[in-house]
Amino acid sequence: MAAYPKAKIPLILRYHRLMDAFAKSDDERDFYLDKVEGFLLYVDLDKEEQALESLEEELRKNADRYVIIPKMTFYEVKKFMDGFVHEKVYEIDTKEKLLDLIASKDSRENFLEFIYDHLTELEKWQLYYQERSRIRIIEWLRQQEVHFVFEEDLDLPRLTVEKLKRTIFETKPPKDVLQAREQLEAKARVYYSTEALNPRPKRGRPPKQVVKVEIEPQVTADIYMEVPPASRPFLYIPDITSASSVTFSAKFETEEHLLASLKGSTRIKVDEKLEALSQRLESLRHLTAHLGKESVQPKISLPVKPKLKTSIEAVSEEEGSKVETALGGILGKKEEGVKPQRRRFAIKKVAQIKTKKGK
Repeated sequence: MAAYPKAKIPLILRYHRLMDAFAKSDDERDFYLDKVEGFLLYVDLDKEEQALESLEEELRKNADRYVIIPKMTFYEVKKFMDGFVHEKVYEIDTKEKLLDLIASKDSRENFLEFIYDHLTELEKWQLYYQERSRIRIIEWLRQQEVHFVFEEDLDLPRLTVEKLKRTIFETKPPKDVLQAREQLEAKARVYYSTEALNPRPKRGRPPKQVVKVEIEPQVTADIYMEVPPASRPFLYIPDITSASSVTFSAKFETEEHLLASLKGSTRIKVDEKLEALSQRLESLRHLTAHLGKESVQPKISLPVKPKLKTSIEAVSEEEGSKVETALGGILGKKEEGVKPQRRRFAIKKVAQIKTKKGK
């Protein structure tokens, strides 16, 4: 390392790029971190053979300058998924389903497919994956003795950060750059603290519930002053500014590719069935609403032809009058012919009782 220029400030690294490189590094893909200036290299085997040979020679000659990104083992992948299920998933059926997927073949991709179909779990997974990846990356950088800061964590103006990148090797930069360098040094010490690997929740009264406004981190242009010619075709500089863009997938390069894979033939059939079911439910809703309106309205008598109605009324009136006359005749005769006689009582005459006058 003595032959290389020495950076006067901590290396300004893109955390989300490192996170993506850690997720994709496997037996078929190699990623390297430059310890002099902090850029990433991706050994793309689709490049020309001459370019690959030149890079291989560069990596061999300057082995102390480049450090390979560790590859995720099956155990580490399973540990990520198991940790999420046991720490963040609370619904019993969902937890059992995820554990079955983790134990099955192609567990990594099946796990992601299930997570992306459940939005509530997806949000929790992305947050958990970002937190655990951050700890893993910081731990690895500390093992490699890299003096660094994450650009996403900086609160400096964009132009100031670009000045810091341009003057990374200068001993006497402008005054404003010197002040920014002090802030960078203070920030770099945080990553080597105990709390960086064991973040603890803050104590005290919880803050007031405020609507969370997500703001995309302001990242600057990629400015590298000392990139060897053999390494330039292999610079890894994807435009990744959020954890949601990192898929944890070794099969799909980007989140768009992963989402496109979820819209396969089987998924289309499922969508068609769901669409048909939703249409049936909608028709049932309309029918229920229609029946509900009818039950509220007053009963409506069945329509009857006017002629039939008048004839029935005429017949009923005629029959009624005949019955009345018949009854009246019967009752009248009964009253005239048979008169009720009152019973006469005979009055007996009794002789008056005469009393004798006292002597």
